[in-house]
Amino acid sequence: MDTFNTGLPELPGLGAASKALKEGWQRALSGLSGMALEPQAVIAAQQQYLQDATALWNTLAAGPEAKIAPPAADRRFAGEAWRENPAAALGAQLYALNARTMLALADAVQGDEKTRERVRFAVQQFIDASSPSNVLALNPEALRKAVETQGQSLSAGMQHLLHDLRQGHLSQTDESVFEVGRNLATTPGSVVFENAVCQLIEYAPTTAKVRKTPLLIVPPCINKYYILDLQPENSFVRHAVAAGHRVFLISWVNADESLAETTWDDYVEQGVMGCIEAVRSISKQSQINTLGFCVGGTLLTSGLAVYAARGEKPSKSLTLLTSFLDFSDTGILDLFVDEQAVSLREMTIGKKGLLKGRELAATFSFLRPNELVWNYVVGNYLKGETPPAFDLLYWNSDSTNLPGPMYCWYLRNTYLENNLREPGKTVVCGERVDLRKLDMPVFLYASREDHIVPWESAYESVNLLPGPKTFVLGASGHIAGVVNPPAKKKRSHWTNAQLVPSAQDWLAAATEEPGSWWTGWLDWLDGQAGTLVNAPAQAGNASYPVIEPAPGRYVRVRHAA
Repeated sequence: MDTFNTGLPELPGLGAASKALKEGWQRALSGLSGMALEPQAVIAAQQQYLQDATALWNTLAAGPEAKIAPPAADRRFAGEAWRENPAAALGAQLYALNARTMLALADAVQGDEKTRERVRFAVQQFIDASSPSNVLALNPEALRKAVETQGQSLSAGMQHLLHDLRQGHLSQTDESVFEVGRNLATTPGSVVFENAVCQLIEYAPTTAKVRKTPLLIVPPCINKYYILDLQPENSFVRHAVAAGHRVFLISWVNADESLAETTWDDYVEQGVMGCIEAVRSISKQSQINTLGFCVGGTLLTSGLAVYAARGEKPSKSLTLLTSFLDFSDTGILDLFVDEQAVSLREMTIGKKGLLKGRELAATFSFLRPNELVWNYVVGNYLKGETPPAFDLLYWNSDSTNLPGPMYCWYLRNTYLENNLREPGKTVVCGERVDLRKLDMPVFLYASREDHIVPWESAYESVNLLPGPKTFVLGASGHIAGVVNPPAKKKRSHWTNAQLVPSAQDWLAAATEEPGSWWTGWLDWLDGQAGTLVNAPAQAGNASYPVIEPAPGRYVRVRHAA
């Protein structure tokens, strides 16, 4: 490893900044040196490093006519200022060289696959954080803007930094533009039921006739429900209402200390099952259609499995959007979960406490640090730019706290032990649940670039649930793939009626279709939702009277970090 420590060139003309960057890389390389590395891989990395470094210095030695360009494929260095500044271009090239070497050494670590992946993740985090684009003195675009604005960009950047320190999180959008109930979560409706963990919203029909069987939507309890009701043009809820469905939705609480002992069973019994009973009563239907999104899908399925264990079938159909039931492969999130990590959580908040929403938000952001962290550090603070208004990123910043006992049960029984898929192994609300009893028609949706719920894992629900199933794969990621209104005519999706055991075999025979998956889902839901009947004249009933207008109080509650 000493070959790399002594062989790192120093950036000419950049003085102390160059030296600090070099020393930072040396410390990171020294950290890898304490691990067992595959000797041949280390030798190969050394040789490649020296070869690439020699080529770079030979180009530099050739004189001014041999101009060094920044790495072409890296968007962080794509600006004109990087190309026109020889020292900055060289710094970017040297950074890229060192990054490649670091990753090669990370891949050379000997150990089990999870250890190797953790090392690579940690190294990648250091690489992304140490980019010269993140340092004012090394970023020619930020320096040029400071000169052009006579320092105003630096002043604005400092104001942005102070603002973000006060609010407790990095601004990814202009949050002053949005307000829940004013231009987000505006679909008309009424809160018709509430308890300690949730409110239930009944949306006002916009058609004279509605489908007889209502739809209950169970969104994730991480962040707020209005990801499915952003603005009118991209609201999943509004689209379903306009299609003639009678829609109800759960708005989860943003937990505070009064809920520090709340459990997974409480969320299932009071939240999912309590709202199912309310919808059945209000609609006068013994069976309803149900939809769960992300962890909302896991909660919903848990509740339906409890009903099934008690001999009841309140759900006529089930839709799961980017949801885990089989947690065999949880993708990059698996790096954060092992017995030691889960036991630590259980010791600290497993009996009483809160998981702060900001902690979860930061974790998810650092899964894509260049896009969701450093991009905004550079824009907000180094260049003094106000990020553009973007409703999805405002929602992303509106995080929610979770009760510690609920969160710890979820971690152990799903991500760590994968108990839910095993018949009778998981006890929820006093019942041993068995997903094989959920024989209703199921619509399964996954997103192809999802880094939260890998689509292959979402597909595994095909092999767990026994009833008639439809699986659709959408383009894009965990959120953008779901929120894809047909009018935008964006992205595509894949369909294949033959549900074979292997996800990859299914995709190999699937047909790519343009546009949104929403249209196909509504066609499917129409087949589950019965005949058209007169729309109700008012929300709720005598047992479940209107409490307040949508979006309700719970969704408006924000907590500091």
